[in-house]
Amino acid sequence: MPITVNGVELCDDEVERELACHQGSGDPLQAAVTTRILRRVLLDEARRLGVDTRDEEQAVSRLLNEHAASPEPDDAACRRFYDANPARFTAGACVEASHILFQVTSGVNLPALRLRAEDILEQALRAPDRFAELARRYSNCPSAAMGGDLGQISRGATVPEFERAVFSAVAGAVHPKLVHSRHGLHILRVTRSVAGRPRPYETVAEDIAGVLKAMGRDTAWRQYIKVLVARARIEGIDFSGGIDSEHLMGVGLHT
Repeated sequence: MPITVNGVELCDDEVERELACHQGSGDPLQAAVTTRILRRVLLDEARRLGVDTRDEEQAVSRLLNEHAASPEPDDAACRRFYDANPARFTAGACVEASHILFQVTSGVNLPALRLRAEDILEQALRAPDRFAELARRYSNCPSAAMGGDLGQISRGATVPEFERAVFSAVAGAVHPKLVHSRHGLHILRVTRSVAGRPRPYETVAEDIAGVLKAMGRDTAWRQYIKVLVARARIEGIDFSGGIDSEHLMGVGLHT
């Protein structure tokens, strides 16, 4: 059964074009379809309101900025965020880590890749001294030649999802779960961790305001889009799943 949005069929070609942007997702096809549906819903609403949609990204941006605005964060909100996230505002923090990467590429069999990664993870947990050997044999990262050694990693040096894992992992052991990032699946080992020192609030206040503004905008956009989706006629798919930042970025907006 074809997927239609407000009576117009979703074409295979546009899903195929979108698919390339979601290879790091747990389900690239589902992410691509969801993103295209949201874009259709937003553009339909823009047309209903008389917005020129010849430039789709500009039209979607104007629609959300005019109809899903969020308030500017004040100093009190910024200070609360600073106090609640001490690790985020620590200078000099670093770790020494190694990994085994199972890269997600176009056309890869994701369930099979996950099973393989979980099998190698079990081997690494049973025999941590074999980590370098396993990395040389199985990792899809250039670091495989060095036994998976990534050297010293500072905050901001890697993609956020990998950074969260590597700075929360227990030093001296193989991390017990696979780490998911836009690059694929990682088996992680942190060998050393340095805590660092807090940065004064005054030096990070502007950055915090920017983060909170983006978070508020993300929330406002989600709520607005959920209302539009509930009002739209979407057929041929169960569209009860959530809307995340990946989908918002996919419709041409960066949060």
